[in-house]
Amino acid sequence: MKIGLYFGSFNPVHIGHLIIANHVADNTDLKQVWFVVSPQNPLKNAGDLLNENHRLHLIRLCIEDNKRLRASNVEFGLPKPSYTINTLTYLSEKYPDNEFVVILGSDSFCNLPKWKNYKQLIEQYKIIIYKRRGAELDNMPATLQKASFSVLNAPLLEISSTMIRGLIKKGKSIHYLVPDKAREEIQQFKYYRK
Repeated sequence: MKIGLYFGSFNPVHIGHLIIANHVADNTDLKQVWFVVSPQNPLKNAGDLLNENHRLHLIRLCIEDNKRLRASNVEFGLPKPSYTINTLTYLSEKYPDNEFVVILGSDSFCNLPKWKNYKQLIEQYKIIIYKRRGAELDNMPATLQKASFSVLNAPLLEISSTMIRGLIKKGKSIHYLVPDKAREEIQQFKYYRK
């Protein structure tokens, strides 16, 4: 089975994440798209992170009616911080009959040279890139031109998890920015209030 891996902190998951995952599932030959929840991204500050199990649960609430989308806790049992190449190696060994494809925004793709063992990643795995404003592929580092990638024009919204956390801290509404099931859970358990 061909599976797309959509890595992220999803802190919290929002409609922009869900639109991209669904669009990739609908417009490629992938059988499933997995949200791979990263307990700790080595390039981000861990201070604002909600517990990984809560973030995983919020995604599961949002996608429970979509059989092509799945939430994965695979990185929870791997050494921290989470390095994409380690996760890919682990999944490829555990599920040798599956083909794993990495889903990245153009901004993340252009930053790949900062990632651990990125050359191994681009040599061994295909990448689906969705365009992000301000991160044009014309300016990609020369080292990435050998990567096996395809570019998908996905609907983009100017929404970020950082913005959503900021609204919550200020007591503002996050209606329509996150699905209702996730929003209700965030409100009930007072996530991101501190």
